[in-house]
Amino acid sequence: MVRTLVVRGLLLGLLAGLIAGAFAFVVGEPHVDSAIALEEAAAAQAPADDHHGDGAEVGRPVQRAGLFLATGLYGLAVGGIFGLVIAGLRGRVGPRSDPALALAAAGTAYLAIILLPFLKYPANPPAVGDPHTINSRTLLYVVMILAGLAAVAIAIASGRRVTGGPWARWSVTVATFLVPVVAAWILLPRVDEVPEGFPATLLWEFRMASLGTQLVFWAAFGVLFAWAGERATRRTAAAVPVTTPS
Repeated sequence: MVRTLVVRGLLLGLLAGLIAGAFAFVVGEPHVDSAIALEEAAAAQAPADDHHGDGAEVGRPVQRAGLFLATGLYGLAVGGIFGLVIAGLRGRVGPRSDPALALAAAGTAYLAIILLPFLKYPANPPAVGDPHTINSRTLLYVVMILAGLAAVAIAIASGRRVTGGPWARWSVTVATFLVPVVAAWILLPRVDEVPEGFPATLLWEFRMASLGTQLVFWAAFGVLFAWAGERATRRTAAAVPVTTPS
């Protein structure tokens, strides 16, 4: 069963990645073009000594084609891991039905891995961000992802140990989820490297397109995985012979 879930995750992750790539191509790429135009204009006005490029830049047509390759590979990787996670969760944590579990897991993953880190460290277009701080910014983003995953794990474990009614379980679950998230939000440093004069509208639209691309991916992937799980359940039920009392 684990192999079936992993293969299902790989195939559906690839499909969801291509769907997200199409969304990013239509909605996000115009903002990338605008940001690159601003970056090139700023570079043209800078002194010659400030230019650090070596001339081996990848053209925009290649970058656009690479967008689908990147989102497809992202979908493959996420899909395979998701299949393993679902195999580990089935019958242990979350809803009992496979479709409901897939939707719940996809929604939780989007919250912990995408939304929470994004709220602290949102995506930036070209021309925003100091190249010398990319390693530190990446590390901070990864730490925020780990904080989100830890918050989910702690919340689920705490909620399962509560013996009261639904209100008690949900109260404990939400509270224990917020504690590590708020702690990480307060303790991790703020990063603001938006250059002066950069259009606020362009920055906002790029970030919303980036967040929307992830939302499209996880929504499509969750629905596709749930649909595949529902079909598999129906096939299994149809294959079980019906016995009648003699």
